[in-house]
Amino acid sequence: MYGKILVPLDGSKRAESILSHVEKLALQFESEVLLLTVITPEVLYRGSPDMLLDIPYAQENLELRIKEAETYLSGVEGEFRAKGISSRSAVEVGTVVSTIIDLAEKEGVDLIAMASHGRSGLSHVFYGSVAAGVLNRIRRPLLLVRAV
Repeated sequence: MYGKILVPLDGSKRAESILSHVEKLALQFESEVLLLTVITPEVLYRGSPDMLLDIPYAQENLELRIKEAETYLSGVEGEFRAKGISSRSAVEVGTVVSTIIDLAEKEGVDLIAMASHGRSGLSHVFYGSVAAGVLNRIRRPLLLVRAV
């Protein structure tokens, strides 16, 4: 049923709360787990808010963040493999929601599994929501677990 599961992670305990659910599904369906970390470009203001400039990371800073993400995902990947779960990882640079959706399409995943803050009301509007963004744009099953 779920041959390939995409799991976006940002390194937080909140995001990792999905892992026990993914582990059970992957063992049950003999799924491959694809772990993903998305590194977003910095956005800086110069002068007035009308002068919003998208300034990319310096190459060395970007490379450092990619290496840190790869190391992090490698550790999670190792935990899955130790439990007999086929897994691999990817680090992508871009906007989080679009990158998750693009990779899901490219890889032909059967399920996207992720944790959500569970915000509602003004905090949801103010902070936005990766989960809501994915939910509104994806054409694949999505497992959302509310992180505590």
